[in-house]
This record gives sequence, C-alpha cells and structure tokens, in this order.
Amino acid sequence: MAELATLARPYADALFQVARQGDVAAWGRQIDALAAVAVDADLRAFAENPKVTVSQVEEVLLAASGQGVDDGVRNFLRVLLDNGRLAALPEVAAQFRALVNASSGAADAVIHSAFAIDDGQLADLVATLEQRFGRKLNASVVLDPELIGGVRVVVGDQVLDTSVRARLERMKVTLTA
Repeated sequence: MAELATLARPYADALFQVARQGDVAAWGRQIDALAAVAVDADLRAFAENPKVTVSQVEEVLLAASGQGVDDGVRNFLRVLLDNGRLAALPEVAAQFRALVNASSGAADAVIHSAFAIDDGQLADLVATLEQRFGRKLNASVVLDPELIGGVRVVVGDQVLDTSVRARLERMKVTLTA
C-alpha cells in the first residue's frame, strides 16, 4: 500500500486550491477538527464495517467534530470517504496546513517549555524566533517538565534547543570524550 503522505498529497492540493477561493482559515479549522476525530480507532473500525454506509460515517464524523462545516468541506469529506481514504485525513490536514503556511510565508512552531509561558513572554519569544528563522511563525506551546528550564523550538525540520537538559547532555558528551 502507498504511504499515507503520497495518498494525501493530491487531496490536500485539491482542497487548498478550492479553499483559496473562500476563507482558508475557516476551512483549515474544519479540516483539523475532522482530522482530530478521524484518528480514533473506534471510528475507523466503524467506517470499515461493510454494513455501514458512507453517509452514516459522514454523519458520525461531522457530529463528533463538534462544529458545522461548509458545503465545500462536506463535499471534500464525501469524496475522501467514497474513495476509502479516511485514514489519510490527518495527513491531508497536515499537508493542507503546510500549503497554507507556504503560501503566506509562515511556518508552524512548537515551543516546548518546562514552565508555562504568559502571553507577553510568548509574544517576545515569537518575535525573536521570527527574526531567527526569517519567517512568520504560528506558535503553539507544549509543557515538558523534563527540559528542566529553557525552551526547545521545532519549526519544520529545524530544532533550536536551549533547554537545560540539552546543555547538560552537551556537557556530559564533552566530559566523557
């Protein structure tokens, strides 16, 4: 079977082309909500049951997502389900976000921090990181007490690790070398 990324790419491209004609951000939120539901193993088992229709799966997905969806998103979901590609929906959502970011010159940044970051500190940190990475960043914060202190920032395939844990690891390597 082909990789999910390969299967998801044409769907994400098509979704992005249609979404650009409307509210891309709203479509992104709707697709993300549907993708969050699609990762559930019980839902996938339900969808793979031969006695269950595509319409039933669609209704369960829409109800579980907890929000209304545009007609275009509903049509997209129907095409995905008709082609048996429910498992690819989370990857479609990820590739759709990447296309939206690429078109706007932005990137998603995950900031791992040992402690909670207030809004003012986050704004300062994001401004500094935007200068460092040379693009606008859509930041999200994840608490990770194992870092001890500092932050670890992941932007695409780039990692900036200024955590105490990373510094201790570097010191350990230096001392044992």
